[in-house]
Parts: sequence; C-alpha cells; structure tokens
Amino acid sequence: MALRSRFISKLIAATMAMSAVASTALASAYPDKPIKMMIGYAPGSSTDIVGRMIANDLSIALKQPIVVENRGGAAGNIAADAVAKSAPDGYTILFAQNGLAISVATNPKLPFNGSKDLIPVVGVAATPHILIVNPNSPAKSVADLIAMLKAKPGQLSFASSGIGNSDHMAGELFLSLTGLQAIHVPYKGGSPAATDVVGGQIDFYFAGMPVGLPLYKGDRVRALAVTSKQRFPGAPELPTVAESGVVGYEHTLWQGIFAPAGTPRAIINQLSASTLKIMESPELKERFVKAGVQIAPLNQAQFSDLYFADIDRWKKVIEKTKIKLD
Repeated sequence: MALRSRFISKLIAATMAMSAVASTALASAYPDKPIKMMIGYAPGSSTDIVGRMIANDLSIALKQPIVVENRGGAAGNIAADAVAKSAPDGYTILFAQNGLAISVATNPKLPFNGSKDLIPVVGVAATPHILIVNPNSPAKSVADLIAMLKAKPGQLSFASSGIGNSDHMAGELFLSLTGLQAIHVPYKGGSPAATDVVGGQIDFYFAGMPVGLPLYKGDRVRALAVTSKQRFPGAPELPTVAESGVVGYEHTLWQGIFAPAGTPRAIINQLSASTLKIMESPELKERFVKAGVQIAPLNQAQFSDLYFADIDRWKKVIEKTKIKLD
C-alpha cells in the first residue's frame, strides 16, 4: 500500500512538472498568430477609442497583429459572452469597462458567469464622465439642469451607451441622489448617443471623456461638470458634480483587458506585463492625454481586486438607491 502511495505521489508530481513545462513552453511560443481583441461597443465609443490605442501598441510589443472586433449591444455583454466562451489560449481577449462589473452585479440572467468565466488581466485607464448638453440648452450649470428636471418631471431625456453601462449608471446615480426623474434612452455606443445630444434630440448625457471632451473643446456641446471626486486635469475649468451641489456624487469609468477563464497563467502574466510596459511609453501617455483619458496602470492582482470590489460596490448601490435597470 505504501509502495502504491509513493507511486501515485510521484505520478502526480511528474504530471504537475510536465504541466508547468508545457505552460512555460506555450508562453514562450505565445503569440505565434494574430490575436483578436473584442470590444462590446460601437466604433468611436470611449472604450473603443482606448482599446484601439492599446491594441495598436500591444501588437508592436508582441510582434503579432491584434485585430479589433466591435460586437456592440447588451451593455457590452455580447462581446463579453463571446470571449468567456472562447478557447482559453490567449488569442481571444476582451477590452471592457466597468459596465461589465455593473452587469455582473445587477443582472442575474447573464449568459455567462462574470465572476468565474473571465479573468481580469490588466487595467489601463480610470477616467471621469463629462456631463454634456446641447449648446442651445437653457442649462448652463448643473443647478440649471436640476431646475429644468424639476420643472418637467419625467419629461427630459438622458442618453447612455447601453442599459447598465457606466454612463447609464452615472445618469441614474445623479437622478437618485437628486430625487429627480428623466427618460433613459440607451444607444449601442457613446458616439451615437453624443451625436443626438449635438443634434438636440437628447437633453443631457454623462459621456465618456474620449467622446465628450472633443465635442466640448470644439464647442459642439456645452459641458456642465465631471463625475470624479477631483476636477479633471484635461478641463480644470469644469466643476465636479459634487461641488455643483449634488453631495456625495462620484463615479469613474475604468477600462482594461480580460481573458477567458482557464487561460494559462504564463500567458496572463505575459499579456499583463507587456501591456504595463507599453503604458510607460511617453508617446502613448501623450495620446491618452489628447484623448481625454486618465492612464491608470494596474497589474493583474490589482485589476482583479478592482473588478471584484466594483461588483460588490454596485450590488450595494443598487440595493440602497433602488435604481431600476430594466
């Protein structure tokens, strides 16, 4: 019996050693073909803009093309589902934002398990939203917008890039804290949502900074505030929503890379390290600044902590505020 036990122990040890060697060999060969990066939002959206910047520089670092595929809809969850069910080999990855954590926290009917089927790989950005209105809107401040909402309860409209997305929650949090009502109009991306603010079809929108800031700088919209705790360096003249009178308001859009569960640890580490390395580039940092994005590099452990903490946070927010996501 003891001989059999020793044999089994040696067999297990040998199997683990072979697995480690195979994993190392796989990582050393990775990547040897193009990588697909899926983004669950329309071209020109905030997440698409940042994802494509990362894909461009990461493809150079990895010496393989990274092909971006936009698969919009369902608050980014169509793309997330596709990646969650992809082969865990590092050749299909997801570029997502905190709308993913919000969906996992609030939607029990997701076709994938966001806590188990996806691995947070690396965080790249954490940027506030920018509250924009049409340049001809009577609202010249957050106080003006609140007055308009009070005068026409449930009649004004606000946009989002999809139900449950970060910009949607920015709007819902604003309405909840002010005790006001408005009509939510979801789009398949931030760019078409902002286009309808410019055209006057939508009354206000908590746009992603890469979408909203250029419109504000180009005088195509009026910006009222930013959603972060502190003022945004790219537009320091804009107050925060909190300092504009909505006490306790704070919301930031984070973005990063995910991979299917089961992806070898060596490949996860390589993707994370390579992404963090390209983010040290002064050229990429400059492109982030020009796009209105705040760079926020997080390694795999840090990004994983952020992701799961955000899931817990939004569960508590929804429970406390009674925000409806249907």
